[in-house]
Formats: sequence, C-alpha cells, structure tokens
Amino acid sequence: MKILKEIYGVGILFFYYMKYIILLGWPLLRYGLEYKENVIMNVLWVFCLMLFVKDLVYTFVLKKRYCDDGSCTSKK
Repeated sequence: MKILKEIYGVGILFFYYMKYIILLGWPLLRYGLEYKENVIMNVLWVFCLMLFVKDLVYTFVLKKRYCDDGSCTSKK
C-alpha cells in the first residue's frame, strides 16, 4: 500500500510541474523540429491538456480555490 501512495505522490508532483512544459513543448517538437510520432507522448499530451482545461474551469468558471473554506489561513 505504501508503494501505491508513493507512485500517486510522484504522479501529482510530475504533472503539477510538467503539464505546461509538455502541453507547449510536444507540439513544438512534433511540428517545429519534426520529431517522430510517439503514441505515449500523445496520450501524455492529451492528459496534460485535460489537466489544463480543468485548471481553467476551476479558476475562471467555478472560481474555486483550494483554501475557500478558510482551512489554509493560520488563526492566532
């Protein structure tokens, strides 16, 4: 069970930092530098696109933040 939590944590960190790089970089590599077709990178790009759209919807449409309930503020 611990290994699954570690894999989950690594996945969250990876996509949190890499989604914009993959989202912008893969089309540049494919069409600008003529890289070969890669199914794994295509699936990864689509997943990053879905994460980006989710972020846009949460930020601008639903106007939700992770700290809306006040749990992130420190009360002294």
